[in-house]
Amino acid sequence: MLNFNIKPVNIELGEKLKHKIDNKTKPVGSLGKLEKLAIKIGCIQDTLCPELKKPAIVLFGGDHGIVAEGVSYYPQEVTYQMVFNFMAGGAGINVFTRQHGIELIVIDAGIIYDFEPHPMLINAKIAKGTKNFMHEPAMTREECLEALSRGANIIENIHKTGCNIIGFGEMGIGNTSPAAVLFSKFCKLDIEECTGRGAGLNDERLNKKISILRKAIENNPVDDDPISIFSTFGGFEINMMAGAMLKAAELGMILLIDGFIASSALLGASKINPRVIDYCIFAHTSNERGHKIMLEHFGAEPLLNLEMRLGEGTGAAVVYPIIESAVKFLNEMASFEDADVCADELQVK
Repeated sequence: MLNFNIKPVNIELGEKLKHKIDNKTKPVGSLGKLEKLAIKIGCIQDTLCPELKKPAIVLFGGDHGIVAEGVSYYPQEVTYQMVFNFMAGGAGINVFTRQHGIELIVIDAGIIYDFEPHPMLINAKIAKGTKNFMHEPAMTREECLEALSRGANIIENIHKTGCNIIGFGEMGIGNTSPAAVLFSKFCKLDIEECTGRGAGLNDERLNKKISILRKAIENNPVDDDPISIFSTFGGFEINMMAGAMLKAAELGMILLIDGFIASSALLGASKINPRVIDYCIFAHTSNERGHKIMLEHFGAEPLLNLEMRLGEGTGAAVVYPIIESAVKFLNEMASFEDADVCADELQVK
């Protein structure tokens, strides 16, 4: 298994950060969750004056053999068609990354298409889609480890550009199915609790999806080894994302976690090294069934609940200005001493 040397977050700095915040020209606690967020970021970066540099979102794409069983509303071709849309700047994630000055990087982790070179696209393809895990493991153990390794290498190169905060998105028709099974296996939950409508299944097709995934789990008994679970039921984009998350935490970066599929990648990553969670900011609560339970498993407090379930890293992009606000008030808001304001008059009685 790959080793990721993730350092403990300096939570002891939290008291000093709180003291700095409490001495700003405002009533104590009056900025609510922004104050908690500022403390978290300061502890991750081990400084009283954190900063956000060159924010980026990496969007991992991959196709899935399980789609052949009818688990998805959309045909598999939509995966590569959406990648063209990303590269043309027309998708939801393009809108939000442009709005907030975030670089978007698209990764071909395992799409059933051969793309021409494009400045936005990194070709890290392991294979053209996973196998159908109804009948056999989605990938070999070697392919799984290679996906983790390539994800780590991608983040290492992005970090070298100066980026210290990174969000994670995905695109892959049918990928709520592997994400649901990973959730079920890693948390030992019944698959029905973990399976949602994906891109818009009705009740009949949702029940069919649950039945298919239950049968697939029965067909593929695995132990608790995270690599075995990832290789049997994962996706190239999900597994590559997990490796990217682990490397980002090892490098001390801030991780912005999007919705259900990104959270399933994080779930597996946390089974490899639990410290990865300490570097995460959870953007939002997805409307995909099971995401709220997954967030509870992490002990996470997501910043938003906008009933989103698009994926692509859109939740991470939308939440970025809130994170930016937390850092800016910590660094730029005057203290009582700086502003010559009497603190007693501002405190909440």
